[in-house]
Amino acid sequence: MLRLDFDNRFIDELPGDPEPRNFIRQVRGAAWSAVMPTPVCAPRVLAWSEDMARRLGFDDGDMQDPAWAGVFSGNRLVPGMQPFAVNYGGHQFGHWAGQLGDGRAISLGEAVTAGGERWELQLKGAGPTPYSRGADGRAVLRSSIREFLCSEAMHHLGVPTTRALCLMGTGEQVERDMFYDGHPQMEPGAVVCRVAPSFIRFGTFELPASRGDTGLLRKLVDFTIDRDYPHLAGLPAGEVRDAAWFGEVCERTAGLMAEWMRVGFVHGVMNTDNLSILGLTIDYGPYGWIDNYDPAWTPNTTDAQHGRYRFGQQPQVAYWNLGRLAGALAPLFADPAPLQEGLQRYVVAHTSAEREVIAGKLGLADCRDGDVDLMQDLRGLMAQAEVDMTLFFRGLMDVDSALPRLASVEEAFYDPAKREQHAPEFVAWLGRLVARWADDPLPHAERRERMRLANPRYVLRNYLAQQAIDRAHDGDLGGVHELLEVMRAPYDDQPRREAFARRRPDWARRKAGCSMLSCSS
Repeated sequence: MLRLDFDNRFIDELPGDPEPRNFIRQVRGAAWSAVMPTPVCAPRVLAWSEDMARRLGFDDGDMQDPAWAGVFSGNRLVPGMQPFAVNYGGHQFGHWAGQLGDGRAISLGEAVTAGGERWELQLKGAGPTPYSRGADGRAVLRSSIREFLCSEAMHHLGVPTTRALCLMGTGEQVERDMFYDGHPQMEPGAVVCRVAPSFIRFGTFELPASRGDTGLLRKLVDFTIDRDYPHLAGLPAGEVRDAAWFGEVCERTAGLMAEWMRVGFVHGVMNTDNLSILGLTIDYGPYGWIDNYDPAWTPNTTDAQHGRYRFGQQPQVAYWNLGRLAGALAPLFADPAPLQEGLQRYVVAHTSAEREVIAGKLGLADCRDGDVDLMQDLRGLMAQAEVDMTLFFRGLMDVDSALPRLASVEEAFYDPAKREQHAPEFVAWLGRLVARWADDPLPHAERRERMRLANPRYVLRNYLAQQAIDRAHDGDLGGVHELLEVMRAPYDDQPRREAFARRRPDWARRKAGCSMLSCSS
């Protein structure tokens, strides 16, 4: 059996909860609580990421070994594993929620590979912890499939993200009220083994700050810099190093937001406890992918009325969340100016990243001021005409510069009547793009390749994931495996897989799971 090497710095270097019993409570003065996963009756590997497995040193034989199935479902440990749940708080939908913590996630430990990579292995759905707030700590198959698939899809899109090693069936049933309408049902249970260099969140720092525990806050900041930002270790300890670190967190978050917007991803629940200190996409709950371009769309039914976390507002929400992080770090600074400078770094970095996105998606060597206006005009047109974002941008690669017409982007329109109504405006816009190409130094072949790598052919549309979930509920995991394989090459045209690159069908507009999702999805 393959051996993993652990060093578990988080629990070795940060104060832990002295209470050994696992019951729901407020945990003070501690960054984590020791907690064992709750065993399941029939662990079974349903799917795994070959790419992530290889990075950890596993081969296919390891992933099919019943012994590892026991580990990744929470039934057994291997030497070096010391399971724990992390204590953190957060602002949820704009309001301080107090202590939250890992309510259904249990970390097994920090593995260090032969190549020196550090990966924290975490089981989501492995049972209750002191932070479960009355929940059972379990996860159902549908939500676990969504997290497993989306983690890997985002990675292959080039978007910073936590990863998923494997999807486990538990052989047990879990009760969930998917629509929060008082009609709970029993559903198949599952566990996702997800991995990341760190699962530390903005809310990790907010909680001790809210309690006036500056000592724990100081330890958390020093630990995070030393372990996760070692390139800053040479700076003088204290405000100079803290400010440099916060500024880099702001810049990484800015880049992440630009990437979400580039591929049409909507997180759905951007609470401060769901933003990573490393600038990774973390916690895949009621997420969604833009079908018809709509900056006001949110996939989260809980957020449907107010749209706080709607697609077009994500960069602004990230800035607001960074402001909450800055407030939490303020006790470590004599003057707030370095924190304000960090927030300004977000603005500058996001502006730069957004301009790079525009240049890539439009096939330009660089983005001029007029190109920002060109993109804004296009987004307005797409919203009015109900145009599929992914298909339209992909189709731009094939626009004839000699005679710009709608032919190459025609399949992106959902409503034929709106297509006819807005056709003259789109043709005029394409003419502006072609004129801009003529004034750009990129040769045609380079322009087309730049656009190909900026505009995916395949994204994990919610209806595709739901079709795979429906098949899995019937005992057929073929849909999960096929989607996983398709999403491994999102920028390539894949013969005989055209069905995965079509606009959302009309039947999926309002079907449960195919458009909007609840936090229980």
